[in-house]
Amino acid sequence: MVWVSLVLLYGVLKGVREILKKKALGRNTVMEVLLMYTFLSFLIVLPTAPKAGGMEPVQYGYVAIKSFVIFLAWLCSFHALSSMPVSLYGVLDLSRVIFSTVLGIVFLHESMPVPRIIGFVLVCIGLYALRGLKNREKKEKKREASENDDSTTVERSLSKEERPSAQRFWGRLLASPTIVVILAFLSSLLNGISGTMDKVLMKRMNESQLQFWYMLFLVLYYMIYIVLTRTKLHLLSMILNGWIWLLSIAFVIADRALFVANSYPESEVTVMTLLKQAGCVVTIIGGKVFFQEKQIKYKLCCAAIIIAGIVVAVLPFG
Repeated sequence: MVWVSLVLLYGVLKGVREILKKKALGRNTVMEVLLMYTFLSFLIVLPTAPKAGGMEPVQYGYVAIKSFVIFLAWLCSFHALSSMPVSLYGVLDLSRVIFSTVLGIVFLHESMPVPRIIGFVLVCIGLYALRGLKNREKKEKKREASENDDSTTVERSLSKEERPSAQRFWGRLLASPTIVVILAFLSSLLNGISGTMDKVLMKRMNESQLQFWYMLFLVLYYMIYIVLTRTKLHLLSMILNGWIWLLSIAFVIADRALFVANSYPESEVTVMTLLKQAGCVVTIIGGKVFFQEKQIKYKLCCAAIIIAGIVVAVLPFG
C-alpha cells in the first residue's frame, strides 16, 4: 500500500532527524536550533502558499492548536535530547505508540483486532525492559561523571552568560535525570495528540494547507516565546550550523509524506503510529556511530521486541 510506504519513509527520516538534532545541539542552544529549524522549514514550504488558501476560519484555529501542541512537544523533546543519549531517546520515543493507540481507539473509534493487541503488548514489554538500562548506565556514569555531552555543555555555558529566567527554569529541570525522562515521555504524548489531529484535519484540507499554516504558526510561537523570555540568539552561529539545514530538509520531506499518507481513507492512526517507530533502529545505530554511546546491544534488544510488536500488528494476519 502506498500510504504504508509513505509512513515507513517518515519513520526512517524521523530516526535520521534525531541524529541531526543531536548534532545541531552540539553547536547551538535548544532555542537557537528550534527557531532556525522551524524558520528554515517554513521557507522550504513557502512556495506552496498559493495552494494553502481557501480554508474555513475554524480550520485555521484547529491548525493553530495542532501547532501549539507541537510547539510544546518540541520544547520537551529538544531539551530532553540535549541531556540524554540519542539512542536512549530513540527507544523512549517509542512510547508514543501507547499514547497514539489509545487516542486512535477513543477518539477515532479504530478497531483493535487480536494481532494488533499482541503487537501493542510487545511494544509495552520492550519499553518496560528499558528499566534495566538504568542500573547498567549508573556504572557508566560513575566512570564518566566528569564528562559532559557537547550539547549540554553549550546549553549550560550560554545559560550562565545570558541568565534569562527560561534558561534557568530548563536548567533546573534538566538537572534531574528523572525529569529528563518525563520530558521525553511528555513529548511522546503530545506527538501522539498531534498525530491524531492530523488524521482528523486531513479529512477537510490538503497537505499543502496543513503544512504551510502549521509551519507558519510554529515560527510565530517560537518567536513569541523568545521575545517573552528575552532569550538571546547568536544569529551567525545559527545560520552557519549545517546540521540545522539538513534537519529542516528532512523534516519537510517527512511531514509531507505523513500528511499525504493521512489523506488516504484506509489509513489508520494505530497502524501508522506503529510503522513510524521503525526509525528507532536508526537512532540506536546512529548513537553508536556518531556519538560512541554505550549499552547499544541492550537497547537494540529492547528495540527488537518493540519492532516485533510492530510487525505483528501491521502484517495482515487473519
